[in-house]
Amino acid sequence: MARERSFAIVVLFGLVASAAPTKGAAPVDAGRSLAPWFESLQRPDGTGSCCSTADCRRVQSRLGSQGYELFLDGLWVAVPAKSVIHRDNPTGEAVACTRGHLILCFVPAPEA
Repeated sequence: MARERSFAIVVLFGLVASAAPTKGAAPVDAGRSLAPWFESLQRPDGTGSCCSTADCRRVQSRLGSQGYELFLDGLWVAVPAKSVIHRDNPTGEAVACTRGHLILCFVPAPEA
């Protein structure tokens, strides 16, 4: 019984810790100069950082007939219009913050 209670406490602690807000982080290959830019990305729906619970990275993109598309895991995936952020982009490439194929934030590549 005591062992089960200890296990339950550990699981509960893990759930609470994983639900706590986290600070957005830049991708490992972003470089120090771009880290503040990645960390400043906010979700268009106003629910917080793009990078706090997602993988933000440079991506290959294109403009399709229905809007932006990303190349993720070998597939072209449509970007929901509500996920597009029109702002400065110093990376030189499109940037997406995703959780699997769920696209939370997308910043198009700078216009040439």
